Amino acid sequence: MKLIKRFASYYKPHIWLFILDMACAFFISASDLVFPMVTRNVINNVIPNKDFSLIYRFAILLAIMYFGRMILEYIVGYYGHVLGVSIEYDMRKDAFAHLQKLSMNYYDNTKTGYIMSRVVNDLNEIAEVAHHGPEDLFLSIIRIIGTFILLLTIDVRLTLVVFTIIPFMFIYMYIYNNKFEVIWKNVRETQAQMNATLEESITGIRVVKSFVREKFEKLKFDNKSSMYKSARSKAVKHIGIFDSSVNFLSNISVVITLAAGGYFISKGLINTGDLVAYIIYISQFLQPLTVLLRFIEQYQQGMAGFRRFVELMDTEPEIADKKGAIELKNVKGDIEFDNVTFSYDNKKEVLSGINLKIKHGETVAIVGPSGAGKTTLLSLIPRFYEIDAGSIKIDGIDIRDVKLSSLRENIGIVQQDVFLFSGTIKENIAYGNLNASDEDIINAAKAANAHDFIMELKDGYDTYIGERGVKLSGGQKQRISIARMFLKNPPILILDEATSSLDNKSESIIQKSIENLSKNRTTLIIAHRLGTIRNAKRIIVLTENGIEEEGTHEELMNRKGVYYNLYNYQQENLTIV
Repeated sequence: MKLIKRFASYYKPHIWLFILDMACAFFISASDLVFPMVTRNVINNVIPNKDFSLIYRFAILLAIMYFGRMILEYIVGYYGHVLGVSIEYDMRKDAFAHLQKLSMNYYDNTKTGYIMSRVVNDLNEIAEVAHHGPEDLFLSIIRIIGTFILLLTIDVRLTLVVFTIIPFMFIYMYIYNNKFEVIWKNVRETQAQMNATLEESITGIRVVKSFVREKFEKLKFDNKSSMYKSARSKAVKHIGIFDSSVNFLSNISVVITLAAGGYFISKGLINTGDLVAYIIYISQFLQPLTVLLRFIEQYQQGMAGFRRFVELMDTEPEIADKKGAIELKNVKGDIEFDNVTFSYDNKKEVLSGINLKIKHGETVAIVGPSGAGKTTLLSLIPRFYEIDAGSIKIDGIDIRDVKLSSLRENIGIVQQDVFLFSGTIKENIAYGNLNASDEDIINAAKAANAHDFIMELKDGYDTYIGERGVKLSGGQKQRISIARMFLKNPPILILDEATSSLDNKSESIIQKSIENLSKNRTTLIIAHRLGTIRNAKRIIVLTENGIEEEGTHEELMNRKGVYYNLYNYQQENLTIV
């Protein structure tokens, strides 16, 4: 019942469209109930009296009625589907908006293909259910009750005989309703797995081809596709059984009508006109009953997707604004870690008892062995993850006390793995400030040392870069990401190994861009190549044991500790290469 109420809530913004659809459908049903009575009257009274003028008047009346019905059917067919499509749009919009609120932990643990399936595939059937569901249910009930009452006016005994089969149809409907619920849920789940496999294979196509794993990926996809095929085949098998059984029961009711009606005529209990009207009404009675029974199939298809939609909507973000959260304004950039402890999914602690103070405008390099938690440490500042204990403060304010949007507006992140959106260079740079002018975009590109290479391209700033910037080199993508950050202009900057995957020439250009970007900002740099941060005024050495060392390059080398060993190891390997 809660699921139905949740579904019904999406009709509220479109209530007048819903009322129009239902009203027109009601008059269509009413016209269906009129025709058999007119036919009965013509056969029983008009034809025997040979009153042809009255026959013509009835014919004209029916023609007018069916013309009006045509208009009503257009309204139901068009506006009813507009209603369904509008509700599907609202749900998909809500799903996407909710996804924007979910924490990073959700995306870490959920495949992209699964998310895509819930937003796209799971809601495909919703439009039909939203349109036909209430309409079929309402009209079927009206027709069934109306037809039953009119049949009773023709002959009570014949009606009771014919209706003996109806309870069996409803029992059958109830049994299959439960089966369809399980079947269609399994179809949705296997479809999501297939989509996830497809998405991963396409996204990683360069890796697939470099390892010559096309056959392996084909087998993997075939396996998931086969599971979906099996689930879908099972579903259509039950649809076939359901439909054929419903049709059989419907045909049996017609047989009972003919047999019982013939007997009643032979005994003089009813006349021919009554039987003809009765047969027409039985057909009209069975039609909505069949629609009602088949609605169960459609309902379960749509609701299987809607249940998964509800599961997504009920997933609460692990990190959200607390009540009374304030805006973070006029940020200088002082950062303080006070006894911070963090673990993923409450398992082994990645960081424990971290204490660190960074003054505004200061540039701090963070180094250490792989797996020490460098990236994790800096991901805590914009609250991508929630700490287990301690606090992180910006300008003396606990980041849990400020609104997430205002916190992240004041933090810029440049990563090693640059993500660019499919589109033009201009659009990707402008992502840093959606209100930026063309002049602002060009100035940002110049500051990031990107303007020259952009102008060498055929279409300049309007060059289409492909999905994830596949048409650009690593250095070019990195410079665009830095230009994007110039437009954002945050007081706090996080550089996560921004040059580690570049060649020496590109690295040199990027280093100059980063130096420009870092001016007058609090800058935190995760450095993979220790040689790039030799001139840093402050270097933090992070290991599994926490912050083990801190100082300048010369100070840390003189200590001959962790940093000394890391630096010498890199230099030796570079020399060997």
